[in-house]
Amino acid sequence: MQVRPGVPELGSIAPDFELPSQFGEPVRLSSYRGRPVVVLFYPFAFSGICTGELCEVRDAWDVFAAVDAEVLAVSVDSKFSLRAYAAAEGYGFPLLSDFWPHGEVARDYGVFDEESGMALRGTFILDAEGAVRYRVVNPRGQARDVDEYRAALAEITGKAGMTGS
Repeated sequence: MQVRPGVPELGSIAPDFELPSQFGEPVRLSSYRGRPVVVLFYPFAFSGICTGELCEVRDAWDVFAAVDAEVLAVSVDSKFSLRAYAAAEGYGFPLLSDFWPHGEVARDYGVFDEESGMALRGTFILDAEGAVRYRVVNPRGQARDVDEYRAALAEITGKAGMTGS
């Protein structure tokens, strides 16, 4: 993977943030210390590839539950559209709104596309101390693979043989 400028380095502590969930509740990344966290940036709610990716996460929940990992999905959509999106698709993980200041957290992670005003498909898997242990930024139009998350989480947590989706 060619690393974009501003993308956190492997081994570095991930930039902390607080964003509203689809219910308007504040969610702070650092409050999840002590367990792995998967931070998924995605372009827009209700878009085809994004919906496919997040449904794959929903349907492979055992991958995350097996290692007590939290999933935080972040887009530049408003909390109102995220609430409708989560309800429509049955997502049981937080969808966070990076709506205002527009894309500020995505910028902190080096995954904000200034030309289109959206987040790119960036994935950051953090260990229990909040350090970045896996990162990937997929090109526009290219979906991510949950099997990569499974492998990264198994390596980070030392739990080999995690069940599949």
